Amino acid sequence: MATHKETLQWKTTIIVSTSLQDHDTNRMLSAQGHRIRLSDGVESGAYIFPLSGTAFLLVGPQDLLEHFEESGLIERIQMFVQVHRNSFLLLFAPFNGKKELEMLSVLQHRFFGSNLRILPVRNNAEIVKGMLTIAKATSKPHVDSIRDRMSLARAHIIESSPVWEMLREIL
Repeated sequence: MATHKETLQWKTTIIVSTSLQDHDTNRMLSAQGHRIRLSDGVESGAYIFPLSGTAFLLVGPQDLLEHFEESGLIERIQMFVQVHRNSFLLLFAPFNGKKELEMLSVLQHRFFGSNLRILPVRNNAEIVKGMLTIAKATSKPHVDSIRDRMSLARAHIIESSPVWEMLREIL
């Protein structure tokens, strides 16, 4: 299992929207040694991890207005999902109040069945940790390692399972 130290040792390049230029997460990612490339060509609020093929869209409290359906947020998320195959919505809500839970529910229902995964986060540390965990697990050298370990675990479970032993005896 990956430790916090292993996550810090992993370094990658991240393309970040210029709208997030002064965001605390950029400073946190840079402090961990990741290369940040600012771009006007990506969706406002987006983090893209090219080596893992994942993209994250940060939606903050300022985006969650009373009538967010009318604010263009849904269209913005739809466009993000169309552009990025492996997309995640970072729903930044520092407090878990009724309003935030209703917003989460509406977004989950609206994008059910799409390739968008919603990750509720409460602070900048959770944003960074969530993005790095997902990006590392889906990056090429690590995904192969995880796949190999899962295959070995599956084989071990099948070999040592009493159910499989009983089925072998029956057949």
